[in-house]
Amino acid sequence: MSGTERRPAAGRRRPARERVLAAAARRFYADGITATGIDTITAEAGVAKMSLYNNFTSKADLVLAYLDARHEEWLNRYRSRLERAGSPRDGVLAVFDTYIDSAGSPGEDDFRGCGLLNAAAELPVGDEGRALVRRHKEEVERLMATQVGLLLPERPDVARTTAEHLAFLLEGAMVRAGLEGDSGRLRQARAMAARLLDRF
Repeated sequence: MSGTERRPAAGRRRPARERVLAAAARRFYADGITATGIDTITAEAGVAKMSLYNNFTSKADLVLAYLDARHEEWLNRYRSRLERAGSPRDGVLAVFDTYIDSAGSPGEDDFRGCGLLNAAAELPVGDEGRALVRRHKEEVERLMATQVGLLLPERPDVARTTAEHLAFLLEGAMVRAGLEGDSGRLRQARAMAARLLDRF
């Protein structure tokens, strides 16, 4: 999931909220949440500090908006892929493909893995941001479980266990891909998932 931003129409400047969120997304992903100060974000966004605080009550509020935006961006990419899926098997693989897309997105020249997991690693236990990341990961697993359930309608226990295994495979591959800085591990995980699904 990237911090890719939309380009404004010619001659129009994007609203301050959008610029702040786009700058925060780039900096949080590239440098980390803790290492990124408000001054860095406002300078990159080209806004006054007051503009940031008119749109976000605090840095913590901005972090939540960033995490929510990454989640929504990922879901939109997945939905686009799912529309082209011809079968439940393809629907499962669409999840892997969406992660692969994230690793090769424009603006992700310095791929660092899952921006949500990276953020969660910096947030303290009990932080609302960690809960948001957890909900995202649970939703990804549910999306896979739905597709595996369609593939195995008569075997719900096997479908649930298979979806859990695929989620573990996907998340482990994403961590390794982030450490290695490319999508190779995600592509390997997708091939492994395809082989597993072909057994059904």
